Amino acid sequence: MPLARSLSVTSLSGLEEWDEEFDLEDAVLFEIAWEVANKVGGIYTVIQTKARLTSEEWGENYFLVGPYVESNVRTQVELIEPTNPTLRRTIDKMNSSGCKVYFGRWLIEGSPYVVLIDVGFTAWSLDSWKTELWELCDIGVPWFDREANDAVLFGFLTAWLLGEYAAQCEEPPHIVAQFHEWLAGLGLVLCRHRQLPVATIFTTHATLLGRYLCAGNVDFYNNLAEFNVDKEAGDRQIYHRYCLERAAAHCAHVFTTVSQITAIEAEHLLKRKPDIITPNGLNVKKFSAVHEFQNLHAQSKNRIQEFVRGHFYGHLDFNLDKCLFLFIAGRYEFSNKGADIFLEALARLNYLLRVNHSDVTVIAFFIMPARTNNFNVETLKGQAVRKQLWDTAQTVKERFGKKLYESLLVGQLPDVSKMLDKEDFTIMKRAIFATQRQCQPPICTHNMLEDSSDPILNCVRRIGLFNSSADRVKIIFHPEFLSSTSPLLPMDYEEFVRGCHLGVFPSYYEPWGYTPAECTVMGIPSISTNLSGFGCFMEEHIADPSAYGIYILDRRYRGVDESCNQLTSFLFQFCKQSRRQRIIQRNRTERLSDLLDWRYLGRYYIAARHMALAKAFPDTYVYEPHDPTSTSGFRYPRPASVPPSPALSRHSSPHHSEAEDNDEDERYDEDLEAEKDRVNIRQPYTLPFKNKLSAVHGANGNSNGVTSEKN
Repeated sequence: MPLARSLSVTSLSGLEEWDEEFDLEDAVLFEIAWEVANKVGGIYTVIQTKARLTSEEWGENYFLVGPYVESNVRTQVELIEPTNPTLRRTIDKMNSSGCKVYFGRWLIEGSPYVVLIDVGFTAWSLDSWKTELWELCDIGVPWFDREANDAVLFGFLTAWLLGEYAAQCEEPPHIVAQFHEWLAGLGLVLCRHRQLPVATIFTTHATLLGRYLCAGNVDFYNNLAEFNVDKEAGDRQIYHRYCLERAAAHCAHVFTTVSQITAIEAEHLLKRKPDIITPNGLNVKKFSAVHEFQNLHAQSKNRIQEFVRGHFYGHLDFNLDKCLFLFIAGRYEFSNKGADIFLEALARLNYLLRVNHSDVTVIAFFIMPARTNNFNVETLKGQAVRKQLWDTAQTVKERFGKKLYESLLVGQLPDVSKMLDKEDFTIMKRAIFATQRQCQPPICTHNMLEDSSDPILNCVRRIGLFNSSADRVKIIFHPEFLSSTSPLLPMDYEEFVRGCHLGVFPSYYEPWGYTPAECTVMGIPSISTNLSGFGCFMEEHIADPSAYGIYILDRRYRGVDESCNQLTSFLFQFCKQSRRQRIIQRNRTERLSDLLDWRYLGRYYIAARHMALAKAFPDTYVYEPHDPTSTSGFRYPRPASVPPSPALSRHSSPHHSEAEDNDEDERYDEDLEAEKDRVNIRQPYTLPFKNKLSAVHGANGNSNGVTSEKN
């Protein structure tokens, strides 16, 4: 597939416009990861959402390689016969040699081909392959580390697959293989040792040692250059895993990471500077609701309000219309994900709201899976009481409506004092008595198995936020992933995020950060940090991130207490916003979604693959590396219209009146502001071709094919 270097990437750091042509007709791409059709963590989302774009670029020459997990295959993969003759011969040869290799289509957007390898079926080879690994690399894998054993099996099998594919090709092949994370990294090391005709790319989404160090409350970023990496890995009993990861990083033709902050980490811990940063994207089409995201926010917010009515029954002494929903979600890593600093900031926010006599109530949701044995009885009872009250209200309404109808039929205005009889009042009084509650609304929605040692619950006990009537900040800990089938909060994650007002992710260790990215494409403001890949990416692309609802917390150059004060300030200023200001801010936030679209970010992966091809096959491909430069031509300016934050507002009178809201609404024109942004920013690149034919025409100079994009 001849692919002209017609896409201009002059606006991206480190990438300049290419004049060469890359003929990919005889090239094939294998993308290898443990999370192909096997959801474990965030890498699954990366591969799943990127598959459509990569399939459009490579067509029939794109194959994902992962482990065969029967439970996942039954629901996600359609097993078929290989369409590629070379790959068919490869799989047949491996199956006849004692392996079990399956081929199919992954039933996701783009329907990419997948090659799934049953690592358990070849476990009989584990000892011999471990011996070979020791003799080759001096890396010994202990018998009790099951995950590392799987990495050894998977690595040798993927190297076998790539080597067999190269051997089955009738002409010298040009193979590109991208390996994600250390679990797949051994296959890359073996490919280089066996001198296979494979251009290799290794992508680390988070370093092993970095995650372990941060989990141990180490002052990580200030001591990056000081760590004795071998000793630290050995002390944590992950030295063999660290060696596999470091070997893959050094053996790869091209080494990439997902963010600039992770690149710094990798340079110090893995001892190699990444060649290209490949940020993670999303299929924005999936999350965008064309011109309807504000309406969807209102609908989802109403569903959350219904849950809140049940959860706080008997103590619903606050105005839900002046209630803000905040949330934090992700893996239960109390310090790494910033749950500790969030809770402390909530305690300080509660104090500020109380001393300022604010009528705003904040409900903070913690969506982090932990070990539980069932739903909390009191929580379930709350939802049952709410439903009973609703049914009672409907019954009385029907009786009232019937009497009103009969009165109007005879041509008389109803006597309001006679519309409700004694029985109606009895029913309503009984319902009111049922809402009486002697205890406080629960913090946790489930029964925790380790209640006394749970970090979140212990922190809540320390700061004293027990959902009392005097508190302006309430906390709900939901230690389970959200599901639309839940009897408690029947919403999926996307719907829940849409209904919230602010996502709070003050992470200390976050190589990228999909949670704030998902908030952004749904038009929900979020708080991130300058230690997260997402936060650094937004700081690079946006002149004033907070004006667009992206608050960047400084956790790199400030102490914990200073960072906590800054987070408290962000939250307090957000609480002071009027409804109109929040609507304006959501409009601005949603406009940033193009920045996170794979149609834009996918070009980083394209550049990495072309760089790898040029390094592995210099006689066929040419690539001139460039030093990273600052981003130019793609910075969102600060909006010139109404400020989104009261901290920056200048009112003409001391009191912020409803009339003033109306006046400012007239001065604010959302369409006009959006048009100004479109003029000031560089539009994200969209792949102009969907099949090989159009790409061929573009490369041959056809005016209807691929053309240069130079805005």
